[in-house]
Amino acid sequence: MVEYISQFLVDSGLSPLILTRGYGGGDEAKMLKRHLQGGPVKIGVGANRASTAAWFFEKYGCVDPSSIRSFFDLHERAEAMNISQKIGVVVLDDGMQHWSLSRDLEIVMLNGMNPWGNGHLVPLGPLREPLVALERADIVVVHHVNLITKQSLRDIENIIQGFKKSISIFYSKYLFDVKNAKSHLALEALRFASVLCVSAIGSADAFVKSIEMTGARYVDRLDFSDHHLFEAQDVETMRRRAKGLEQKTNSKPIIVLTEKDYDRDPDILKCLDSYTVLVLCSELQITHFRGTDGDTYKSTLTRVAAKFCVSN
Repeated sequence: MVEYISQFLVDSGLSPLILTRGYGGGDEAKMLKRHLQGGPVKIGVGANRASTAAWFFEKYGCVDPSSIRSFFDLHERAEAMNISQKIGVVVLDDGMQHWSLSRDLEIVMLNGMNPWGNGHLVPLGPLREPLVALERADIVVVHHVNLITKQSLRDIENIIQGFKKSISIFYSKYLFDVKNAKSHLALEALRFASVLCVSAIGSADAFVKSIEMTGARYVDRLDFSDHHLFEAQDVETMRRRAKGLEQKTNSKPIIVLTEKDYDRDPDILKCLDSYTVLVLCSELQITHFRGTDGDTYKSTLTRVAAKFCVSN
């Protein structure tokens, strides 16, 4: 979502600054840098996001807020423009609980497959705040909408609107392809194959279910904790699991990693050279659903941006 919003800002002629904590070795920041390299997007990594932002403002300057509204009124794409290096908008990654920085727009993303966890706050559960915090949100995006039932989606919407009736709700999913060390491949590369899914992410169920939907003949999984840095013993575990899958299916399996895991440790591919190792690459898409789509989502972002530019 951070990448999606940043690209929208670039297309609107603005240079965004992404502020991310860099947790777990900065795997997400590495992925963002690789995807957005060569453009006007700036990425600041550090636990103290206020001081990180201050350093970027001092180096690049910032756009006058009163002029930002005009950027969103442009109909030509930003590629044809000379985008100023001055920072126009700050995108705070994973920042709803970062209360020391004021925000003009709050976007909450929900994993549709497990939106509320067990209902408890950390450390008893995954929630960082009680659900009443949804009252602060301007937009909610329900993710993995293609992997859940309509009834589950209705239940999620009812809970959201129970806290804030006026909130804007959008829906998203991933578009996938895979790549090896040299090139991108179509997902058909996994069809009829035996696949071992290896991941250290927050939502491994969605990753595995997406692989199952490719038409793979057999799918096994090996899950590690979120942001886990693979070590030699983990690689050996992967080899043993792949070997067992090979014996079970009588075919050499393909090992699939997530892109985030790859960016955390690209050398992992070299350690598994006896198997075909592919990386699942994803792109977020705001889906056409319940009268909303990517255009209405961007229009909502634009409307809010125009509103706070006037108020500021």
